[in-house]
Amino acid sequence: MTRLGFLRSLTRYQALYLMLIPGVLYFLTFKYAPLLGSIIAFKDYHIAKGILDSPWVGFQWFNNLFTYPQFTRLLRNTLLISLYQIIFSFPAPIILALLLNELRKAMFKRLVQTVIYLPHFLSWTLMYGLVYMLFSVQTGVVNNLIGQLGIPPINLLQSNEIFRTLIVGSGMWKEMGWGTIIFLAALTGINPSLYEAAKIDGAGRWDQMRYISLPGIMPAVVVLLLLKLGNILDLGFEQIFIFLNPTNYENGDILDTYAYRAGIIQGQYSMTTAIGLFQSVIGFLLLLFANRLSNKTTGEGLF
Repeated sequence: MTRLGFLRSLTRYQALYLMLIPGVLYFLTFKYAPLLGSIIAFKDYHIAKGILDSPWVGFQWFNNLFTYPQFTRLLRNTLLISLYQIIFSFPAPIILALLLNELRKAMFKRLVQTVIYLPHFLSWTLMYGLVYMLFSVQTGVVNNLIGQLGIPPINLLQSNEIFRTLIVGSGMWKEMGWGTIIFLAALTGINPSLYEAAKIDGAGRWDQMRYISLPGIMPAVVVLLLLKLGNILDLGFEQIFIFLNPTNYENGDILDTYAYRAGIIQGQYSMTTAIGLFQSVIGFLLLLFANRLSNKTTGEGLF
C-alpha cells in the first residue's frame, strides 16, 4: 500500500483505527515493553543497582540452569505433562463440541453448555478443594465408597505416580467445556446445505460428522494445536503449585515451580528471567517448525 493509499484508508476508516488504539496501547505497554527487561537474564541483577547498572555476566545464568543437577528432571516433568495434555486434554473439547452439535433440542443443548462451562470460572484453589473432597483419605467421597467395599483407602493426592494423571484430569474437568466455544463457533460456520446434500445421499450422522463437521473445524483445530505447541514449556504455575507437595516432587516439580522458588523465594531474578527466556525461545522455534510442517501437510497454519 502506498503512502497516499494509506492516508486515504486512514481517513475513510478513522473510526475503526480509533477503536484499535486502546488494544495497540495495551499490547505495547504490557506485552512488548516488558520484553526490554529480558536483558537481566544476561546480567547479575540487583534491585538497588537497577537494570542498566547491574553488571553483565553473559550466559552465566543459562549455564547455571543447564548444569543444575535437577534440570533434567524439571524438563522431563514439564515435557511429559505437556505431552499428556496434548494427547488427552486437547482432543476433549473437540469431541465434546462435535457431540453437542448433534443435539437437536435447543433448551437441553443450552443447559448442557451452561453446566460444562461452569468449572472454568472456578479458581484452582476451589478446584483443589473439590478434588480434595473427592480423593482425600480422611473425608474423600471416593475413599469412603471403596472403604465400604473393604478396600484400603488410596492416597491419590500424595501419590507420586498419580500426580500427572491428577493434573491432566483436573485440567480437563475445568477447561474442557470452555474450550468447546471456539469449536462450536467453527461448526456454526459450516454451510447447512452440505448436511442436507449428505442426507440426500444417504449419509448418517456419523458420516456427516466424519466427512463434514470434522473437516469444517480443522482450520481452528490446527491453529489451536500450533499455539499449544508454542507453549509446550509453559504449563501454567498456579495449577501445578496448588497440587504440589513434598511427596510428589519427583514427578510434579516443573520449570515454572523452580522459577518461583529461585525468583520469589531466593531472589535470583536473573535466573528466573533466564528460565522464562529459555521457555520462550524453545516454544517459538517449535512453533515455527510445527507451522511450516502444518502448511506443507495440511495447507493450514498460523502464517
